[in-house]
Amino acid sequence: MMKKNKNLNIPNLLAFIRLLLAPAMFLFLVNQDASIFDGIHPSWLNYFAAFIFVLASATDFFDGYIARTFDQMTVMGQILDPLADKMLTLAGFLGLLVIGTASPWAVFLIITRELFITGLRVSAVAEGIDIASSWMGKVKTVVQMIAIGFLLMGWPLGSTLLWLATALTLYSGYEYVRDFFKKIAKE
Repeated sequence: MMKKNKNLNIPNLLAFIRLLLAPAMFLFLVNQDASIFDGIHPSWLNYFAAFIFVLASATDFFDGYIARTFDQMTVMGQILDPLADKMLTLAGFLGLLVIGTASPWAVFLIITRELFITGLRVSAVAEGIDIASSWMGKVKTVVQMIAIGFLLMGWPLGSTLLWLATALTLYSGYEYVRDFFKKIAKE
């Protein structure tokens, strides 16, 4: 009898699909003057990018829901899910930056925090310290995704949501740093 690979499951497949959708969305945002898009108004390319983004964001909800509900959580999923989230949000923020819709300062602060916390988490793993995602980290991701959606669609409050996402991103980064040093102090 063949042993079933636990990493081949629906939640991991959904996270992998999100990894593929992120560069597809980015393509529509940063190549709006490419000859393949001749005759298509840039707003339609933004709408299509927004559609891809919403579809990819939905996979984020469903992969977590399915993994928890049907006990399909795997080590691969714990790595793939946050990586896919970061790729999707960074593709959105960088694409919006290229088309001049997002504040360069907000995008810089968000990317800097994401890189710093990723490095901190790698350091924590090397020290044998578990720094799990916090509730605020999840809220931050949701607000980032809503801000990207609003900015892609050109809806009012897009910039306000971007700055709210920036504030939450920085605060959740502070929480990770605080928790890391608390756990270091206990050892």
